[in-house]
Parts: sequence; C-alpha cells; structure tokens
Amino acid sequence: MNQRLTDLYFGKPGVHIVLSLEIKVDAHVRGYVGEQVKLKCIFKSTSSVTDKLTIDWTYRPPSSSRTESIFHYQSFQYPTTAGTFRDRISWVGDVYKGDASISISNPTIKDNGTFSCAVKNPPDVHHNIPMTELIVTERGFGTMLSSVALLSILVFIPSTVVVILLLVRMVRKSVGLKKRSKSGYKKSSIEVSDDTDQEEEDNCMARLCVRCAECLDSDYEETY
Repeated sequence: MNQRLTDLYFGKPGVHIVLSLEIKVDAHVRGYVGEQVKLKCIFKSTSSVTDKLTIDWTYRPPSSSRTESIFHYQSFQYPTTAGTFRDRISWVGDVYKGDASISISNPTIKDNGTFSCAVKNPPDVHHNIPMTELIVTERGFGTMLSSVALLSILVFIPSTVVVILLLVRMVRKSVGLKKRSKSGYKKSSIEVSDDTDQEEEDNCMARLCVRCAECLDSDYEETY
C-alpha cells in the first residue's frame, strides 16, 4: 500500500476522508432488568443493498478490551449461539430501509457495556465505527410511583366526574321534593314511575363509583 492510500485510510493532517457508509446509533441507551431493550443502528450507503451486505454487532464489557461477536447478518440473521447473549438477541431491522437494529430480551445488569454496529455493503465498506453504551438498571421507586400516578389519574378522574353528577342530581331532586312538599303537591302515577326510574339510575351510578374505586385499589396493590 503506497503512502497516499495509507493517508486516505488512516487520515493525515489536511486530508479529509470521505466515508462511503454513514452509520448512526444512540450513544447511550438505558434499559431495565427483564424488559426488552432495542439497540438502534441506522446506516446510509451510496450503493444499492445487495445480498453481499453484512452487519456485525459486537459487545465489550466495562473495563475490558475483550470484544465478542453477538450478531451477524448476511441475507439472513445469525444471532450468537454462545455466551451470555445466547438466545436473547433478535433482529428488528430492515436493510432495505437502512435499519440494522437489534434487541436484547431479558437484559440484566451484567449486560452493561459497549456495543458496536458495523455495516459493509460492497463496494461501500469504509465507515465510522459508532458505539452504544448500554446501562441496565432496576426500575426505581420513582418510576413505579409515576406509573401508579398515571393509573390513578386515568381511573380517578372519570369516577370523580360521575360522583359530581350524582351529587348534583341528588341536590336537585332534594330541592324539588321540598318545594313540592311545601305546596302540597301530589305526584301522578306517571311521575311516580319516573321517580322509580331515576332512583334506579342513581343506584347504577353509585355502583359504578364503587366499582371504579375498587379497580383503583386493586391496581395499586398489584403495582406494589
């Protein structure tokens, strides 16, 4: 390899390297123990995708220089069949859309580390080597609390509206009865029937309020 080719490959002051492939990933990804996490890898090639295109994902543990291959693609996906990522890597990309993403199922804290995505689409084989740092943690109390708060809002607000409507009807009904009793008014058979229907409707609304409250209590208990 002559000096000019060496400069083009490895760079030299004043020389700009033109990459034929551009790859973008998330620099940092946060995951939670037991919850599937996606590692994005988006690429842009100057050449059309062919069956010669290859994708390789590697993993490097924290404070280590050792890397291991965890996924390979060439016309078909080949997740690793050994090591800690065995049977846990899934292909979620689409090469024809420039997507080389994968996902990790049942992640643990031991999966923390640096992941690299390499794509080759001959003749486009030179590109940047982007890296993603994965941080897997347990879901904290704050996250659980926010979930409970959201659930409470979704259940509590509708039930509160029902209670307010029920109280308004009860007040209006009470005021009407007082006015009628003072004037010595007697109900007709039709009005008696209407009152019975109204009582049944009020009872139904009351049962609905109780049911909403029970749902809120049960969901809160299951969360904890």
